[in-house]
Amino acid sequence: MTIFGGFPSTAWFDVGDLSEDVPDDLEGLDAAAAHVVNLLSTEPTDIKLGVGGFSMGAATALYSATCFAHGKYGNGNPYPAKLSAVVGLSGWLPCSKTLKNKLGGENEARRRAASLPILLCHGKGDDVVQYKFGEKSSQALTSNAFQDVIFKAYSGLGHYTCPEEMDEVCAWLTTKLGLEGCSS
Repeated sequence: MTIFGGFPSTAWFDVGDLSEDVPDDLEGLDAAAAHVVNLLSTEPTDIKLGVGGFSMGAATALYSATCFAHGKYGNGNPYPAKLSAVVGLSGWLPCSKTLKNKLGGENEARRRAASLPILLCHGKGDDVVQYKFGEKSSQALTSNAFQDVIFKAYSGLGHYTCPEEMDEVCAWLTTKLGLEGCSS
């Protein structure tokens, strides 16, 4: 992974640097999103599917959300999964600069984007993925047809989760996926 000076590491895709000027690893993002779709393909067809993650996992989930809305991966291949909810914790939206072009004037893509609920959570004290990247990701989504986006900020939270955040994720998923009254 480039961000660690080329040292081998476990990662969803390559990240050169966490800045707005570094190009996104589109091939790696497509491979990560395809891996998630492959995992989801074993699920029954009559259930609601949600994706979520932390840090790079959040970036993969948010990229998957844009692929779902567009109906295609970045490479143009069809995106086959139907997503019902997306959660991103301490992450960022890859390819945010090209999102407007990706969704453009396609009515079906804009309809899918508008109907997909997304929860973003970010700690204001995050020293790995800066808070501003979470905030800008939320703004990029809402200004590009994603109408059901909630952004939660946590004062003092670094690049980790906290019980309050997890409680809010659980409550949000319960509401958005209609899980009220379900037993575990």
